[in-house]
Amino acid sequence: MSTFSLLNRFWPELLNGTLVTLQLTGVAISIGFVLGMGLALGTLYGNRPIRLFSRGYIEFFRGTPLLIQLFIVYYGLPRYGIRVSSITAALLGLGLNSAAYQAEYFRGAIQAVNEGQILAARALGMTRWKTITSIVLPQALRIVIPSWSNELIYTLKYSSVAYIIGAPELMAQAKFIAADTFHYFEMFAVVAVIYLVIVSVLTQILKTIETKTRIPGLQTFRT
Repeated sequence: MSTFSLLNRFWPELLNGTLVTLQLTGVAISIGFVLGMGLALGTLYGNRPIRLFSRGYIEFFRGTPLLIQLFIVYYGLPRYGIRVSSITAALLGLGLNSAAYQAEYFRGAIQAVNEGQILAARALGMTRWKTITSIVLPQALRIVIPSWSNELIYTLKYSSVAYIIGAPELMAQAKFIAADTFHYFEMFAVVAVIYLVIVSVLTQILKTIETKTRIPGLQTFRT
């Protein structure tokens, strides 16, 4: 069976797998964004218990393999009466993992904001929280885009690990098809091309966003 014949016969399964992969990526990166921002703010501005919790969370999820984290969610939680589907487990595992990395990206971006602006805002009578939300975060969210875009790409590719716990994403569908047809090379080559196309499209979109949201004069100031 040729590669074209494989695509013609199994394109619905590959399409469904691709949609699940995009769903996993979108939801996981969103969970990571919200939790990561909270962890970054907790690390920088929280009291001692919050700082310790934030640093502990980040170190745990950055220091342990994603696969183990998925196994803990999918196979470990049922021991305590918490049962989730493979999709939910994948979303939680990927999202919690991504949060730790996004927290570090956000922390670096927040610290890159000129401290003089923060001092000026406080001197004008702005509260600490108002300074963070009105002065720091709007700039930090623009500064972080280049590094954050890497996390989006990584999350997309790491979602392929979710097939191990039964999530019906692209890699799982390809494995099922390859096992059924014994065309492993052709099928995994097709999957590689699909990932490459998605990554290329996302990269171009993120580059456009980065260009349109770039802070005027920031690069010149840094150099």
